[in-house]
Amino acid sequence: MTKTSFTPRVFSGIKPSGGLTLGNYLGAIKRFVGMQGQMETIYCVVDMHAITVWQDPKELANMTREVAAGYLAAGLDPTQSILFNQSQVAAHAELAWVFNCVARVGWMNRMTQFKDKAGSNAEKVSLGLYAYPALMAADILLYHATHVPVGEDQKQHVELTRDIAAKFNHDFKTDFFPLTEPVIEGPAMRIMNLRDGTKKMSKSGISDMERINMTDDADKIAKKFKKAKTDPEPLPETVDGLKDRPEARNLVEIYAALSDKTSEAVIAEYPGAGWGTFKPALADLAVAKLAPISDEMARFMADPAEIDRILGEGAAKARAVADPILRDTYDIVGMLRS
Repeated sequence: MTKTSFTPRVFSGIKPSGGLTLGNYLGAIKRFVGMQGQMETIYCVVDMHAITVWQDPKELANMTREVAAGYLAAGLDPTQSILFNQSQVAAHAELAWVFNCVARVGWMNRMTQFKDKAGSNAEKVSLGLYAYPALMAADILLYHATHVPVGEDQKQHVELTRDIAAKFNHDFKTDFFPLTEPVIEGPAMRIMNLRDGTKKMSKSGISDMERINMTDDADKIAKKFKKAKTDPEPLPETVDGLKDRPEARNLVEIYAALSDKTSEAVIAEYPGAGWGTFKPALADLAVAKLAPISDEMARFMADPAEIDRILGEGAAKARAVADPILRDTYDIVGMLRS
């Protein structure tokens, strides 16, 4: 069985652990919403990935709903896109096992994110944390996704997905799986910490002041940007002047992403401006863009049954796409189904 023509289709997902931040919004959700209507779009809350480290069951369910609420509040339309949580589509786990048997241990050993997360404790982390790139490949290829919007830190996993697809196609003499393309574009694809511009903005950071949570209200958003760390120098006359100024560069890129401008356009608007001018302007822009989303998230979270209904309907739509692809995969591999 071969398949050489693929419908243009986007797949991506967010892990429900620790709460959504501005980094999730600008690096992922805002882009997901913008891709609606351009091609088929399938978006997921990847709760199976979340349990590679231990999660409190009640908190996991709550965070799954919160991520879904973030998608919806930001403008994702469940009539235009498929939105569901991963664990409601069992085919993800089934295809992941096939890919565990296609992927090579050496490939997994090269995954830098595992090394970063495991640190010096690699012998004690879960097998799931080590093998999860194969599940990520299954997430993508289960829908024959041709495009995956990702940040630079996830590009390696899409490259692994392409390696798995290519090896499967070669081993079974087929063209069944597409070689998925990573989509990396626009400013602020990697949002940095507001207290340390050399570190990525994280859900799990020690201080709440180092990140913008998507549940923060207008007052908190404004306060955090006004207190964000900067350096003594004003903004430069050109973007080149942001080199070796991580905090300054981060704030300019956040402004650019929120305003749908380039960093060059932002600098042209504020050449030589002091932080007493730029940070309040950034705070006002962020409040205007983010506070309505925060309010809408709160509205959705007040009605968890509605979120569950949307995710359930999305899972049924996802299974309608995924199940035939899994069946064909089993046929190609030679697995008997009576």
